[in-house]
Amino acid sequence: MDSKHMRIGEVAARTGLSLRTIRHYEETGLVTPSARSQGGFRLYTEADAARLMVVRRMKPLGFTLDQMRDLLDATDRLDAPEPPAAEVREALLERVRGYERAAAERVSDLRRQLERAEEFARTLRERTSRVERV
Repeated sequence: MDSKHMRIGEVAARTGLSLRTIRHYEETGLVTPSARSQGGFRLYTEADAARLMVVRRMKPLGFTLDQMRDLLDATDRLDAPEPPAAEVREALLERVRGYERAAAERVSDLRRQLERAEEFARTLRERTSRVERV
């Protein structure tokens, strides 16, 4: 194993994902180890770890595995050594922009939920404070 490759445990530590989750993402086709060691261990590159981080960031926003796969396909094609034709490139960029808009909308929804949760916690804190003073 050379210094460019990491075993699954190191990738798990770097990404905050469990070994089981990384294996699941491999089974579903979201990420594929770049290589295998002579002993059959999965070996990953920095690019593989970055790909897993995209998935990790999409999951709490409620994106499906198919949506994750679609975004990764679009970004893979945009980042390919041989650039796509102009009309294909623009279509791929629009797909990525669609995910950007969806992510921003979901973040906004989460902020509203967090504000409500904080308001609820504040209400409970005030209520217990009033009762404790009596």
